[in-house]
Amino acid sequence: MEIATDEKALRINLDTAKYGTFAEIGAGQEVARRFFRVGGAAGTIAKTMSAYDMTFSDAIYGPADRYVSRVRLQTMLDHEYNLLVERLDGKFGAEKTFFVFADTIAARSFKERNESHGWLGVRFQSQPRGQPSEIIIHVRLLDEGNVEQQEALGVIGVNLLYGAFYHAQPEKVISSLQENLAPGQIEVDMIKFSGPLFQSVDNRLMSLQLVSHGLTNAVMFKADGDTVQPSEVFYKKAILVERGSFRPVTYATNDMLDGARRVFLPQCEWSPEDLVVLMEMTLENLLAGGQLDHADFLARVDILGALGRTVLISKFREYYRLAGYLFRYTNKPIGLVMGVPSLVEIFEEKYYTNLEGGILEALGRMFKGGLRLYVYPMIDEASGKIISATQIEVAPNLRSLFRYLIDNQYVQEITDYHPEYLRIHPPDVLAKLQSGDSGWERMVPPEVVHIIKKREFFGYRRPIAA
Repeated sequence: MEIATDEKALRINLDTAKYGTFAEIGAGQEVARRFFRVGGAAGTIAKTMSAYDMTFSDAIYGPADRYVSRVRLQTMLDHEYNLLVERLDGKFGAEKTFFVFADTIAARSFKERNESHGWLGVRFQSQPRGQPSEIIIHVRLLDEGNVEQQEALGVIGVNLLYGAFYHAQPEKVISSLQENLAPGQIEVDMIKFSGPLFQSVDNRLMSLQLVSHGLTNAVMFKADGDTVQPSEVFYKKAILVERGSFRPVTYATNDMLDGARRVFLPQCEWSPEDLVVLMEMTLENLLAGGQLDHADFLARVDILGALGRTVLISKFREYYRLAGYLFRYTNKPIGLVMGVPSLVEIFEEKYYTNLEGGILEALGRMFKGGLRLYVYPMIDEASGKIISATQIEVAPNLRSLFRYLIDNQYVQEITDYHPEYLRIHPPDVLAKLQSGDSGWERMVPPEVVHIIKKREFFGYRRPIAA
């Protein structure tokens, strides 16, 4: 059962063990205001502050390239926490647990319709004079009005503090973030737990929870497992995305991506250093029997991490929705990498009955920013013939539309590939891997073979000695 926001704030105010600082920039002191309003704040709040002017902000926290950023939030938490302990440890250190709540927000401007988002974090002790733990989140404020955004910010700030103090399980913290908020008010697209209280927490699983709980449509983490917010990664970058189940990654998986990259980079005149390569899995791809198998999920991302890949987990079943998500973060070139079967699926009209404009609207949304599809051929097992992107069969009423996309180079063939890899299919690899047939080892890269055998991923079964 949800606890009202004011009740949460009052419980914290009446908790004599909690004492700390609120530092808020960008949308007013919306979280601190909640604690002042319910009464009893003098026992909880050591200080509130809001350094709006950039000169003051820089004087306190140091200069910043971007004021609404994870780096700025971290600086605020560091500065305020150190100050709190330095000034009050002698007075209260033995009996109170100190905390700092900080946020830096770009709320809706009165002058322009800017992207409304921000970073919130809490650093807190779980016992007097203990080492602090920390939770940080990135939010998108989706209300149209500035006042509504401020209200929503106050609610989620209280939820975050309450969860940090009273919910022992990180999963419970995540599910409680949306309490007392209407659907569509706030999106949480990044969360990170750290510190002694969360030593056993895998932040990749916590990212997955954000998607499965409906707090966001997509989350990202880098090869080292660090959770990241999309704008941190996509800023001024070209993007190449390959969707798959990656169960497991095969030689064909990499061949498809390498072939696309060899075409993509020269076409957009972009350097490899300015390219972000993403391996995307949809939530649908991760569901086995209707359930999320966490071990299976981590096996896939561990393998992708070993290959140095950045991973995107999304709810975007349709490619036009994935395209819309990417357009939000960059105006640089975007390429989607896929096999011929996925291209055929894009031209199935049954997937667009929810759109007023049907397949025309879907394709208009997908290609509006100059996005291109790079399509890996397939082999027709019956005839042995190789089928490329330009040779697929589409419904008669869509042939002219398909030809338009080909002629304008929105759909492009991957022509530089290894023909022998076309016969590698992940379900076959998986079946061999699970049956003790060592033939699968010739279908996947050596580093993938090593990690699957060492950690016995995907139900790996050792070959039976003859």
